Amino acid sequence: MGEYTVAKIYFGILGIVTVLFGIAELAVTAGGTSFSWSILEIPNEMFRGGWGGFIVLFAGLFYLSSLKNFSEVHQFSKAVMGSIMIWVMAGLDIFAMITESIPSEEGWFNSLEGFLETYAPPYAPAIILLPFSLVVIYYIYRGKAA
Repeated sequence: MGEYTVAKIYFGILGIVTVLFGIAELAVTAGGTSFSWSILEIPNEMFRGGWGGFIVLFAGLFYLSSLKNFSEVHQFSKAVMGSIMIWVMAGLDIFAMITESIPSEEGWFNSLEGFLETYAPPYAPAIILLPFSLVVIYYIYRGKAA
């Protein structure tokens, strides 16, 4: 099994999971209640759940649409674009965690314990997808898709 086949299978699975996360975010936002299970937390806020759900959904669709002739640069660029969309959403979620961890309810700055508690699970779907989306960097540095 060649590297092209491995990359196609990997990004196919990543695309399916990403689409499912995007649909779940939109469904939770439409339902009006947040959802939390194990390390996954889907907020029901309009920006993060609504717009974020659309961005994650379309990132997954970009992954899936890149599978046909994956080694061609224009098709591979769709996978890169899907990864960039995940990176933007995960970056926003990480920035939100950082800004929430600094102030405390009693004073200006949070205690060390309270600061570190902010970074504990559960996480938004984009943060869970982030490490898996970084695989595209390997293929970028190889100079070709597969």
